[in-house]
Amino acid sequence: MAGSLVLYGYWRSSAAYRVRIALNLKGLEYETRPVHLVRDGGEQHAADYRVLNPQEMVPCLLDGDRVITQSLAIMEYLDEMHPELETALLPVDARGRAQVRSLAMAVCCDIHPLGNLRVLQQLEAQFGADEEQRAAWSRHWIGVGFQAIEAILHDSVATGRYCHGETPGMADACLVPQVYNALRWKLPLDDYPTIARIYHSCKELEAFQRAAPEAQPDAP
Repeated sequence: MAGSLVLYGYWRSSAAYRVRIALNLKGLEYETRPVHLVRDGGEQHAADYRVLNPQEMVPCLLDGDRVITQSLAIMEYLDEMHPELETALLPVDARGRAQVRSLAMAVCCDIHPLGNLRVLQQLEAQFGADEEQRAAWSRHWIGVGFQAIEAILHDSVATGRYCHGETPGMADACLVPQVYNALRWKLPLDDYPTIARIYHSCKELEAFQRAAPEAQPDAP
């Protein structure tokens, strides 16, 4: 379906990872166009890509002649454009949608921006932070965010096998890449048992397996 969908991303970008999960959950076919975020100073800064996304970031989704940026906006766009598909990324009720958006934003707005590539590069360039210092920075902010998310998930009656109920959706698509980053930076998950349980439930699904960074064509 929707063979005109093209996703610009990078294999280890957690924001692009979210969108890959969402596309797979919706059962939508898409073409991958890698944008290497490090090579030659970062291909996201090239003039031709800047025309598509003036923010010079990934992901960027093309749907025919439409250009959509920002992972949360892309996921909601996919849900609204394809309501006929069985898998919904957002619940049908207002309270459920608010809960899922809250969890998704806790990752995308509060955790991820503090640990993305350009922030870590600036820590190195401006303050001379070495690799271990950058790792410690990442572990700290992921841990702060996970502490809150764990409490929300643990206390919510809506939490099921996944972040909201018994089917994965937008919150899971945001949480799993952030757990991937946590493991990459060697943050133990012992203090976040609900997050760890949901992560492992998601990793059993083909939609998440096919979206994994190591499964991408541009992975080294």
